[in-house]
Amino acid sequence: MKLITATIKPFKLEDVREALSEIGVRGMMVNEIKGFGAQSGHTEIYRGAEYSVNFLPKIKLEIAVPAAMADQVMETIADTARTGKIGDGKIFVTNIDQAMRVRTGETNEDAL
Repeated sequence: MKLITATIKPFKLEDVREALSEIGVRGMMVNEIKGFGAQSGHTEIYRGAEYSVNFLPKIKLEIAVPAAMADQVMETIADTARTGKIGDGKIFVTNIDQAMRVRTGETNEDAL
């Protein structure tokens, strides 16, 4: 099993969710986060004063999938979230040693 953690631009969330549903992803966790990378924030003017916005809003997705699906999920996220501009996000894949569905006690891939 694999845990795919992806950061994407907020306006791409619904497109990514729909694309993942089409390939059989049955669930995900979504968090609103702030961060920066190569984009390094930007400056804005508010009431005539200029200020720096160092952390930009992003969406963090966490998706647990069978190992055989990991590459397809990564490609789907990347293809759907890509705008071609800086700040499109990152995708990380880590191993899951164990999983359990709390309600039924199912374990590992049965719990996904």
